[in-house]
Amino acid sequence: MARSMVDLFSGCGGLSLGFERAGFNVVFANDINPISANTYINNININKNYFYVGDINDVLKNYPQYEMFFNDIDLLSGGPPCQGFSTANRQRMINDPRNILYKSFLEILSKVKPRFFIMENVKGMLNKIDEILNDFENSLGRAYNISYAILNAKDFGIPQNRERLFIIGNNRGVDTASLFKRIHKYKCTPFTLKDAIFDLPPLGVKTIKNNTSIENKIIGYFKIEHNYQKNNFFLFINGDKNIKYVYNHKNRFNNERDVEIFTLLPQGANSLHPSINAIMPYTKRNHIFKDKYYKLKYDDVCKTITSHMKFDCNMYIHPTQPRGLSAREAARVQTFPDDFIFYGAQNSWYMQIGNAVPVKLAEIIGGEIIKCL
Repeated sequence: MARSMVDLFSGCGGLSLGFERAGFNVVFANDINPISANTYINNININKNYFYVGDINDVLKNYPQYEMFFNDIDLLSGGPPCQGFSTANRQRMINDPRNILYKSFLEILSKVKPRFFIMENVKGMLNKIDEILNDFENSLGRAYNISYAILNAKDFGIPQNRERLFIIGNNRGVDTASLFKRIHKYKCTPFTLKDAIFDLPPLGVKTIKNNTSIENKIIGYFKIEHNYQKNNFFLFINGDKNIKYVYNHKNRFNNERDVEIFTLLPQGANSLHPSINAIMPYTKRNHIFKDKYYKLKYDDVCKTITSHMKFDCNMYIHPTQPRGLSAREAARVQTFPDDFIFYGAQNSWYMQIGNAVPVKLAEIIGGEIIKCL
């Protein structure tokens, strides 16, 4: 029996896909970004009419119009952007105007009262965890058992050092702290970056600026046939699927200086490495720009994939090729399956991938919640 799920601030669908694999059925989703919404609708099993593209506060203003989607919901999820969570900020989170979306999430939660809810956010929100737990209790009453944990993706086999705060609550009498203990039983040695990306087609240097429509063997393709090597990582993200194409695997323009830096830096080195002293453009501000460039290590997990990659991939230099990671390589690090296609402009692929919850981590969490239901 599929369990019902509502996903707010859904992005392109990393959390939804993991929960879908665990046995949930998405009955309603929302995100303000139309590009992310398009990717979501084309990859997640949802009727496009059940996805609202727009501000979550519009859903609240017109709640009777959407109420039918929220009846008898098993799980409500969301990761509202919250800027005001610094320990230096003495104002309560819920009253901080920068956290209006957090307040809106709580308001919808109080109306829906799902059997379970999950909120995912940056580790820094731990600074305000007592306030947050108090806000949830004020919104939901004491019927909910609520707990939280910092989960690092690399502890669950995922080739990425990514720490995030997860808050889970339920009104079914389940001890949520014990639920997190069961999630921790899935801990295992992570795959390395090499495991994740070594079998994708090599890409060369793109020398043409401001033209993302060009495709060839050097620059890469939006879609091209590919003979995958079905190693353990391929099976980890794809299962027994027979996938014949590679998607979203293209390089971006880099100037000559950056390409030289990419070439000279050894794996694991950043902007301070002596190999690039002569050409490093920020030597007078090294203390600020030490991570302006970073070459990833093949035999280690990847650093945290973030939406900053939409601007450049200088902090995500490929271990053996003079370029940044492609969007498909970043998607693999986030454990998206190879047939998950990202839509929109090339730079937006990175934004969607960086904002997502790693699919395999979501699948583990969803699977344990399903057992409780």
